[in-house]
Amino acid sequence: MSLRVAVQMDPIETVNIKGDSSFALMLAAQERGHAVFEYHVESLTLDADDRLWAEAAPVTVRRVEGDHFEKGAKQRLDLGRDIDVVLMRQDPPFHMGYITATHLLERIAGETIVVNDPASVRNSPEKVMVLDYRRFMPPTLVTRSVAEIRRFMEEHGAVVIKPIHGNGGKAIFRVPESGDNLTALIEVFNQTWPEPHMVQPFLPEVAEGDKRIVLVDGEIAGAINRIPGKGEFRSNLAMGGSAEATELTEREREICEAMGPDLKRLGLTFVGIDVIGGKWLTEINVTSPTGIVAISEFDGTDVAGMIWDAIEARASRLGGQ
Repeated sequence: MSLRVAVQMDPIETVNIKGDSSFALMLAAQERGHAVFEYHVESLTLDADDRLWAEAAPVTVRRVEGDHFEKGAKQRLDLGRDIDVVLMRQDPPFHMGYITATHLLERIAGETIVVNDPASVRNSPEKVMVLDYRRFMPPTLVTRSVAEIRRFMEEHGAVVIKPIHGNGGKAIFRVPESGDNLTALIEVFNQTWPEPHMVQPFLPEVAEGDKRIVLVDGEIAGAINRIPGKGEFRSNLAMGGSAEATELTEREREICEAMGPDLKRLGLTFVGIDVIGGKWLTEINVTSPTGIVAISEFDGTDVAGMIWDAIEARASRLGGQ
């Protein structure tokens, strides 16, 4: 099976080929004989006949730092008729532009496979969908109120405050039990974001790592443990964290088993969840999950290949309808 694949992504020129999951998926697609195109979300156009178009360039990728791609001339492609698979891989933030793109991509349902399903992505922001699994989460408050946070801290002590639609570990703050600078911090948060913010107890176990577990079609594909860098409590690789091999705990497997059927039903083919201390679920990443390169390096597992196996199986079923 040869597929025409369009990757909705940030500029390929900016990709770090050593760890970028989008680049790994493009390489794997190419190795399987699929034609790969790159386009940017800003080029999406829905015309008067309800056809969705993008200005996309054919691209050839290779694992050569500083010379990792060749791009052809842009083409105006009908994403429903000219393309078999769209990978929605541009980084958040999850804002109205991102949401509007999911509405547009919904228009090609039944014609083209979109990974992850755009309606489910729209309804499943990382720090909102996870609230459906509170039984696995640390105590969690969602609010804009300083008074509510102080009440929460009276019970739980030091907290971590993060923007509810943030990504990559950005703008996550630890507030000590004394509450120093809490009011000033929430003033800044409330001026910067119209949404409420997420507040959780600070988990000392984060010093031992924050595990990223990847699920493909609801099944465990692999995991890495991310260790915070010196002087940091955030373990995101983009924030200087380092990765190490890991095994899953019984509790982590229970978490995956609980959400796996839901992920598959929602068309969330490629998902990364974050678990601290072997037991505390903190995020379910569906917009542009990462981590597959590090997992493959440590586990020897071809996670990109597993994702393409799942996509090709869906394409085969769609073609047989």
